[in-house]
Amino acid sequence: MLNTAIILAGGFGTRLQSVVTDVPKPMAPINNLPFLNYQLNYLKYFGIKNIVFSTGYLSNKISDYYKDEFNGLTISYSNETTPLGTGGGIRLAIENTNNEDVLVLNGDSFFDVDIHSFYNLHKKNKAYISLALRQVNDAGRYGTIIKNENHSITSFKEKNGVEKEGIINGGVYIINKELYLKETPPDKNFSIEKDFFEKKINTLNIFGFEFNGYFIDIGIPDDYLKAQHDFKNFKYR
Repeated sequence: MLNTAIILAGGFGTRLQSVVTDVPKPMAPINNLPFLNYQLNYLKYFGIKNIVFSTGYLSNKISDYYKDEFNGLTISYSNETTPLGTGGGIRLAIENTNNEDVLVLNGDSFFDVDIHSFYNLHKKNKAYISLALRQVNDAGRYGTIIKNENHSITSFKEKNGVEKEGIINGGVYIINKELYLKETPPDKNFSIEKDFFEKKINTLNIFGFEFNGYFIDIGIPDDYLKAQHDFKNFKYR
């Protein structure tokens, strides 16, 4: 069973600096609570017990707030002394876990995925890497994903700014620790999307499973303001 999650919380948040300047993006206040609080309560609901924050920029803002426990969750930290990108940050953090499979989430977005169903699909398909996917009306901002009838991802399409519907990477992954450590370089700055997912789709079985739950990325001011309204009735407490 999944019981450990890595939350990527080390980004600079440059697109959000017009409204949030003194904390890392995942700590941006939503109705006077850090955005991460909502993620943590969601993870607890689905039985996650251990959280590893992958931190970098203003890391002390996160560690000073959460310390080593939050609402019954055990908190630890994997701090980048030099920027490692999403891929390198995950690699550094995953070394500090003791599980075969680890859940990984972006700290600046929320995707309401049924984690139990996601993990069951991951195991049923004997996957090493699984991505939670979301159909959206405006995929041009994110780039799109193509998969076959067996849920195996066959290609990643660059974002092009064209507003049309498509399937996107929702920023929630299940990763096999042993495989990821074997297939990635230590102490290197790399993108998990560009330098791992896209480059490994022909040699590894990377699966994608669609979910239709609520999705928001607070990385731009408009959606950050939208979250203030949407999260007033947040269902995970």
